Amino acid sequence: MPPREIFLSHASQDREFATSIVNVLRAHGLPVWYAPSDILGAQQWHDEIGKALERCDWFAIIVSPSAIQSTWVKRELNFALRQTRFDDTIVPILYQPCDPHPLSWTLMSYQIIDFTHPTLSFDDGCAQLLRIWGIVK
Repeated sequence: MPPREIFLSHASQDREFATSIVNVLRAHGLPVWYAPSDILGAQQWHDEIGKALERCDWFAIIVSPSAIQSTWVKRELNFALRQTRFDDTIVPILYQPCDPHPLSWTLMSYQIIDFTHPTLSFDDGCAQLLRIWGIVK
């Protein structure tokens, strides 16, 4: 079943990679909530994040050393982990080598899309990501 909307959690330092992922997902018709493009000027960004987390039915998180240090990434992930509706719809995306345990000890129980694998190109990683929703490149 295709997602109604995917929430993409990321550290601001990973914005270039996150934007690339969003562009691929949207190019394949997948709706993605992404703060840099979905929060408009004069909106309360924390309220908009909360509304999106309540509305979205999938939660994707870009995992990197910057994400591990980000208070907001941790808050967003903790919210998703507490919601039973996200039980089978959390997608960790490993962008840079790091230990994801500081974000949550449970994160490793989800199938990780590993963009750091030496034989995996960006396109290969995106193909793995798209397969989650039945879209094969």
